[in-house]
Amino acid sequence: MSNIFRKKDVSQLLNGNTERLPQTLGGFDLVMLGVGAIVGTGIFILPGTVAATHSGPAIVISFIIAAIVCALAAMCYSEFSSTIPVTGSAYTYGYIIFGEVIAWLVGWALVLEYGLASASVATGWSAYFVNILEGLNIHIPEMFTGPFDPANGTYINLPAVIIVLAIAFLLTRGIQESTKINKIMVFVKVGVILLFVLVGMFYVKPENWQPFMPFGIEGILSGAALVFFAFLGFDAVSSAAEEVKNPQRNMPIGIIGSLFICTLLYVSVSLVLTGIVSYTQLNVTDSVSFALQMVNQDWISGIISVGAVTGMMTVILVMIFGGTRLLYALGRDGLLPKIMSDLDRKHKTPVKNTWIFAILIAFCAGFIPLGTLAELVNMGTLIAFIIVSVGVIFLRKNKNMPSGGFKVPLFPIIPILSFGACVFLILQLAISTWIACGIWFLIGLALYFMYGKNHSTMNN
Repeated sequence: MSNIFRKKDVSQLLNGNTERLPQTLGGFDLVMLGVGAIVGTGIFILPGTVAATHSGPAIVISFIIAAIVCALAAMCYSEFSSTIPVTGSAYTYGYIIFGEVIAWLVGWALVLEYGLASASVATGWSAYFVNILEGLNIHIPEMFTGPFDPANGTYINLPAVIIVLAIAFLLTRGIQESTKINKIMVFVKVGVILLFVLVGMFYVKPENWQPFMPFGIEGILSGAALVFFAFLGFDAVSSAAEEVKNPQRNMPIGIIGSLFICTLLYVSVSLVLTGIVSYTQLNVTDSVSFALQMVNQDWISGIISVGAVTGMMTVILVMIFGGTRLLYALGRDGLLPKIMSDLDRKHKTPVKNTWIFAILIAFCAGFIPLGTLAELVNMGTLIAFIIVSVGVIFLRKNKNMPSGGFKVPLFPIIPILSFGACVFLILQLAISTWIACGIWFLIGLALYFMYGKNHSTMNN
């Protein structure tokens, strides 16, 4: 039993002879990665549906509460990633604090999170992309526009497969090239959001904000639990810790900075949206486009669709990036086959694991309906948040850790609050999600005892 709870030595991890990824990223690169991961189609959908069914115009308070909860976990991530700037995110932190088997389970949960998030977003991207093409009178045969479902005439979601493989190819070219493209797409996405806010603010009617809290405090809190998931993705930034210049300074900037920018964007869109149209009319799948049509601004709806497509591409990019870095860490530690940690000599990126991961994601996006599996993304994320929130308390007690990194303020109150908030949210998930997650963990444990435990570098 002692073997499966063996822990990584920090000094060996930071100064060992293992091949490390090159340090090329700055604070601004990390902020762009964070915004790219967090802001997807949710900003064009969630504010309207949650306002209509839970929060009313007080949706802005729901977003602020959700942002505060995320900020608690973000500060814990910042302390870990600036103190131990090694790839692997919560998996590596768990290895140092709790031991190998716990780290493996966290890593296994995150593989599911990054993989399913990429596949489900690629499916959404495909739907938007097909609609834009149809608006240009370009029609893709129906058999290539959905998961395998012969009864409804669809066999493969070809656009979803293509976008996953295209982004994988970009990631194999090197992290600097990937972040350059990501910056361009983030600027386009944020520009579209700001266009909606600037145009829409002239059509705001303050009377639409009354009553401000039609569902009371309970509505605001239930709304916060729903929109919390619109902020997920910042944890993928910590996967880049090993590739960051001056991580003690830049990791907290990237994680907390991206969360702050996204909060401003969500609150601005929510204020304008509920000001243009009464919250009672916003329970639609395209609330932003609907609001613009109500004020005869149809031309912006097309631009919003372009922004949504661009926004989803950045989410796919950062999620695949996070997954490949996690697989790289698992391979380097011997818990997965060595091929997962092979670096390309020219580009210094894990090309082989990128293609393996991308092909699996492309298969899921192309053939499997992912609606019922989407909540598993939330489960994996919250498990990682819980491990990091508890782990930072043990991290602070360990006097052998490097000094000089970011420190969580109001310690240990903030880590305890973060832990409590994450436990509350994980208990809100459906029973079916718990069952599916349990099956996934049993598969993971079987893989660990059959392969990982015997091949772990800790055996040496």
